[in-house]
Amino acid sequence: MDSKLDFIFKRRSVRKYTNEPVSATQLNSLLEAAMSAPSAVAKDPWRFIIVRDQKNLEAISSFLPNGSFLSSAACAIIICGDINKAHANSLSYMIQDCSAAIENILLAATALNLGACWLGVHPREDRIENITNFCKLPSHIIPIGVISLGHPVKQPEPRSRYNPKLVIQEKWSTENN
Repeated sequence: MDSKLDFIFKRRSVRKYTNEPVSATQLNSLLEAAMSAPSAVAKDPWRFIIVRDQKNLEAISSFLPNGSFLSSAACAIIICGDINKAHANSLSYMIQDCSAAIENILLAATALNLGACWLGVHPREDRIENITNFCKLPSHIIPIGVISLGHPVKQPEPRSRYNPKLVIQEKWSTENN
């Protein structure tokens, strides 16, 4: 692994946090990183909901089958997309834009020595409905994901899942099936 890319290889899903809070400065840095992501035709359809209240974190964790650890996080960011702001009002472009913002948050959290874990919301209808109702989202705002944040109890080892068998040169062939 190229050491210049350590900030990428160190990015791992963290599900256990200390009680130390995430500062407003750290959150602002994460949001600046998120909004530095590429966006189709620079439409920036992303919207971010910061959740710090323990009761709200617990409620949101109940909507996410694999997100029970969210209730022990210092905070969470709910990443939503505004379909009316997306390029060509396209759900696909909106999801791509929001996903790029999510990845920037995850990488920035690693750079700030924070732990983070991405919990998927979209396209699960029950999760979308629960987050929408809980956060009182208008119909044009669609929840895409939730990121738990906190100071990690333990920092996982860096890794890459690089597999050369998954790389195709030039064009697909029957050998790639």
